[in-house]
Amino acid sequence: MTNNKLREDALDYHSQGRPGKIEVLPTKPYNSQHDLSLAYSPGVAEPCLEIEKDPGTAYKYTAKGNLVAVISNGTAVLGLGDIGAVAGKPVMEGKGLLFKIFAGIDVFDIEVNEKDPEKFVQIVKAISPTFGGINLEDIKAPECFEIEERLKEELDIPIMHDDQHGTAIISACGLLNALEINGKKIEDIKIVVNGAGAAANSCTRLYIALGARLENIVMVDSKGVINKSRTDLNERKKPFATDRDITTLEEAVSGADMFLGLSVADVLTTEMVQSMSNDPIVFALANPNPEISYEKAMSAREDIIFATGRSDHPNQINNVLGFPYIFRGALDVQATSINEEMKIATVYALADLTKKAVPDVVNTAYSIKKLRFGRDYIIPKPLDPRLLTSVAPAVAKAAMKSGVARKPIEDWEAYDHKLRDLMGLDNKMVRRLYEMARQNPKRVVFSETNHLNMLKAAETAYAEGICRPVLLGNEEKIANVAKENQINLEGMEIVNLRHDREEERRLRYAKILTEKRERQGMTFEEAAEKMFERNYFGMMMVETGEADAMITGVFSKYADTTEIAKEVIGIRDGLNHIGAMHIVNTKKGMLFLADTLFNRHPDTDTLIDIARLADATVKFFNHDPVIAMVSYSNFGADSVGSPASVHQVVETLHKRYPDMVVDGEMQVNYALNKELRDKKYPFTRLRDKEVNTLVFPNLSSANSSYKLLKETGMNDIIGPIQMGLNKPVHILDVETSVRDITNMVAVAVIDAIVEENIRTNNLSRII
Repeated sequence: MTNNKLREDALDYHSQGRPGKIEVLPTKPYNSQHDLSLAYSPGVAEPCLEIEKDPGTAYKYTAKGNLVAVISNGTAVLGLGDIGAVAGKPVMEGKGLLFKIFAGIDVFDIEVNEKDPEKFVQIVKAISPTFGGINLEDIKAPECFEIEERLKEELDIPIMHDDQHGTAIISACGLLNALEINGKKIEDIKIVVNGAGAAANSCTRLYIALGARLENIVMVDSKGVINKSRTDLNERKKPFATDRDITTLEEAVSGADMFLGLSVADVLTTEMVQSMSNDPIVFALANPNPEISYEKAMSAREDIIFATGRSDHPNQINNVLGFPYIFRGALDVQATSINEEMKIATVYALADLTKKAVPDVVNTAYSIKKLRFGRDYIIPKPLDPRLLTSVAPAVAKAAMKSGVARKPIEDWEAYDHKLRDLMGLDNKMVRRLYEMARQNPKRVVFSETNHLNMLKAAETAYAEGICRPVLLGNEEKIANVAKENQINLEGMEIVNLRHDREEERRLRYAKILTEKRERQGMTFEEAAEKMFERNYFGMMMVETGEADAMITGVFSKYADTTEIAKEVIGIRDGLNHIGAMHIVNTKKGMLFLADTLFNRHPDTDTLIDIARLADATVKFFNHDPVIAMVSYSNFGADSVGSPASVHQVVETLHKRYPDMVVDGEMQVNYALNKELRDKKYPFTRLRDKEVNTLVFPNLSSANSSYKLLKETGMNDIIGPIQMGLNKPVHILDVETSVRDITNMVAVAVIDAIVEENIRTNNLSRII
């Protein structure tokens, strides 16, 4: 993407629709006069009086306990420098967005037009009663040190300057794991820190807290080694002055075990890396370009353990691994501060998480490699869904143990459930799908490029980096549509299957299809004629491996397209039917609905296949399926019609697949209301479980349900996700939106990545 294009896209992103990136939404009913009388006058006086008697009850009656202020004066904004308070507002809003999407924390961003540390501190103190915690952001050194220290001393809520401590915490996790790999001890290693700003200061102090020895650390600033012979050192640098008679980075690095770069690009040479000790640790964290490039570092040493701040190389040191979850844990115990114990607990929680088996959904995100603890995986991935449930409890426990928790957690199992519920409050799944696909983009065929939405989706998917589009159609017509609608086709492949130059491929595809379908009456002439149809041709591209996945269905009838898919791609072994699933992102978490597209009036055998497919698909998305087979009656209350069929299906599933968590038939309200269900039907196999998967008795009820949820505008919907075909061909609903098509492209790419992994590693399918 060109700089001009990036600039335009960024400005459009921030300005289109509602300006900015965050908004405030009410959390209580407000539709009636009674509601309003409780929300404001006269009812609001009652919580005010309670808080007057006991200020701690503000956490009970207001949003204080889940509200963080992101506060900046704009003096050190994202490498842009001192651009001013209001110019830094987009960054602060962005930080608020990250707090919300990763940890469910609400944020007010506050830009303070004040550079004097004393006045800044007084302003923040004056507004602090509003908040449960304060995240200081983009404040230049050395003022940031004084501001944070003063506020921590004078306020009794969690306060952290993330620019200092975030990098320290995440890099410390990487350091501990790197030392475990190379067999060295932190108290023995020689460390060189290139850079002497806020992050360098905090990193060095945290390493010392973890066991590194001050005498083994050399810090280097823009003027050279910080040693005791220098007379220009401020109070922040003096504690790190070395006795060694060295002045240059080159001298400092020779024989060192670790290099930590928090400075500028390209200051570390290959020769310097080669002069380091065996199994050197190099964290080059300058952004956007590190102190030494990944390519140069890896070519300099085979035994190197290397990390950067970039997402396009292994071992990204990314602050988003820390701050959302640190504040989550601190807020949940109403901590009076974020202390060293809580930071160190975060370090160990992250380090331990890295060594655990990685879920398939995370493996999929990173080119389907089986991520394992090692030189290329010393830090968790930002998309790991376990970060919230790993780090936040560790922080909360450290706060309790160190005596700064005002509201200790007593039921840790309930707390774990609360955190998991938070993960369903926004479109995390959609975001993760994009990131996963972006790691290993595949060739995706877009068959219906005469449909504007399909063409726009191809453009969006390519710009997002989630696939390499292959457009089927007449190149002139496609170009005209693109020009009329300002769609950029650069980088996309166009295949006109009617061109003479495609004759060889059409005939080859026809021969393959004939051999596959000859006992179903398919002749070569018939197959050759079908290769002029986009769905046949596109699916043959996928079948032969000349493309990895296909998106179709926004124009053609899905029933016709489904039959073509069965002919060309085929149904998986062990199944006789395919199905479709929609995922609904609700406030209670993900809800998986099936079959929402294909089977109009499924018989018992079809419903059994749908349930099995749903079970496997939910597992694919890294959830434990809890399935309710729904109908209009409960557990045999009606012995005719669809309830009887569903009742029989459940009996069969229990016998054939005893490990499947499924029950029914039951009405939807009983499926989704655990207390209601368990009280009236205590015998159910779903007792004490939250249902996340609904299998409907017919297409009418399933399709109507997901569309009803979608049209309320309160839920994100992903789908339809094809279940049961041998290869990733996803058939969409008519008039699917651009956004929905693009989401399905991400699903198709992940589907293709998994298929590739199964073939490459001779793995077996769940079904």
